[in-house]
Amino acid sequence: MRLRKKPHTDEKLKQFADFVTRGDVQTITKDPARKLYVELGTGKGDFITQIAERNPQINFIGLEVEATCILAAARKVREHNLSNVRLIVFDVANIAELFAEHEVDRLYINFCDPWPKKRHAKRRLTNVRFLELYRKILKVDGEIYFKTDNRELFDYSLEQFALAGMIVRDVTNDLHANEPSDNIRTEYETKFSAAGVPINFCIARFANE
Repeated sequence: MRLRKKPHTDEKLKQFADFVTRGDVQTITKDPARKLYVELGTGKGDFITQIAERNPQINFIGLEVEATCILAAARKVREHNLSNVRLIVFDVANIAELFAEHEVDRLYINFCDPWPKKRHAKRRLTNVRFLELYRKILKVDGEIYFKTDNRELFDYSLEQFALAGMIVRDVTNDLHANEPSDNIRTEYETKFSAAGVPINFCIARFANE
C-alpha cells in the first residue's frame, strides 16, 4: 500500500542526506570493488534493509519515485545502521542516465505496479522498452530477480523476456510452496501470502552476444 504524500517530507529527508539523494548520481559512493545490486521501486524499505543487512559486502541502491516512501525506507536504513545502502528519489524510466554502461550486477523488481489496462502496457517495468534500458546498465551475466502476485503480469513478463532475448530460470507460480531459505519477503509479499495469494518468481538474464 502506497503512503500518502505528507507535508515537509523533503525537509525531513535532509536528515538522511548522507545516503539519500534526488537523482544526483555524483553524490553516490559506488565502490567498483563491490558488487552493485539495485531495487526498482523500493517502497518502504523492508526488502532492501533486510538484504543489505545480510550482505554487508555488497552495495545496494534503492530507487523509488515517491519521496514519502523513501523517507520511510531511510528511517529503517538508519535504524539498522547500514552503510552499504543508498536511496534515490528517482523515476526508473530514466535509469540509463543514472548508471554507467554495464555497471549493475543485479536488479530486483518486487511487486511493481501491474498497469492492468492494455493501453498502459508500456509503463510496466518488465515491458521490453524497460528491458532494453536494463540491458545497457547490467553487466554481462547480470540478472533480474522478479516477483509479483499478479499472474497476468507474470505471464506477460515472461513473454517480454523472450522478446528481449533473455534466458529465464527458476520459474515458479508458487514461490512459497517450497520457499528458498534465502528468500526475503517484501511488505507486499507478506500481505499477499497471508491472504493465500501465490507468489510468482523468476530470474532472467540477457543471453551473451
